[in-house]
Amino acid sequence: MKILLRRNVAKLGVIGDVIVVRDGYARNCLIPQGLATIPSEANLRAIDREKEAYLAELTKQKAELETQARLIHGKEFTISARANEEGRLYGSVGPAQVAAAVVKTGLAVDPEQIALDEPIHKLDKYEVTVRFGEDVEAMVVLWVVPTRDSDVPELDPRARAEAEAKAQVAEAEQAAQAEETEGDQPAPAEEEEV
Repeated sequence: MKILLRRNVAKLGVIGDVIVVRDGYARNCLIPQGLATIPSEANLRAIDREKEAYLAELTKQKAELETQARLIHGKEFTISARANEEGRLYGSVGPAQVAAAVVKTGLAVDPEQIALDEPIHKLDKYEVTVRFGEDVEAMVVLWVVPTRDSDVPELDPRARAEAEAKAQVAEAEQAAQAEETEGDQPAPAEEEEV
């Protein structure tokens, strides 16, 4: 189906382009969202008028995004995560955690704007790209460091011994209870040989 784009659509085209897409994509997505219309002489003239205002709006938005990218470019952020002795994380650090670290400094970033090829699984220094728009990117430095031991509360020896004793008592009670339930059930019938 031929359609006339009313807005810039990623991987399709820019405002005013007449393109061919599948019928379902045009009818169910592009046209209902106001991103495209059916090409006609009247629509072509209307889009030419809209195009100037839309491009001015895009230029203004791009300037704002470039300002935001300059504010964040080159900044360093730290994320602390639990890791083993070799530096491998017990979990992973993804775009949501990176965005949260950036937001803590007062800069607004969505997890969708963080460009990670794959989640981070090791302690190290990483350069992460933040994509604000098609042509607007910023590079930030991300340090993934181990959590400090002071963050994890350590039990004193007496409390640890009490906790271990309670765990052993609970295990013994569960084992005794399991044996009782097995004794209440009838014995399985033995099969006769023929």
